[in-house]
Amino acid sequence: MPLSEQEQRLLEEMERGLYHNDADFVSTVGGSPLRPNYRSIAVGVLAAVAGIGGLIAGVAVQQLWIGILGFVVMFAGVLIATTPGKSARRMAATPLRRPSQGTTDKGFMDRLNERWDRRQDGQ
Repeated sequence: MPLSEQEQRLLEEMERGLYHNDADFVSTVGGSPLRPNYRSIAVGVLAAVAGIGGLIAGVAVQQLWIGILGFVVMFAGVLIATTPGKSARRMAATPLRRPSQGTTDKGFMDRLNERWDRRQDGQ
């Protein structure tokens, strides 16, 4: 069932309030606008495949050190592929703009509760 116009406006207002008042929550839950670093993903996948090959070769020739080296290369490849790049770490380290304390004296939930109370008193 679609939302009415009033419900859509209320939902949009709640979203704007969330983005405005709780920037930390939005930054942790919301998706990252950054593009993935395809070069590090490709290098990591190639290293992981080479590590798997080294692990199998170490088992085949029954040399423990080759198998361990293959595992280490495979693990490093997975870390390289899944770790964000320097630019993503820099972007994550910069906090989102917070509203100044003087502009908002009430929180989003307080305003929402006041609106609810006014609406209930009017009925």
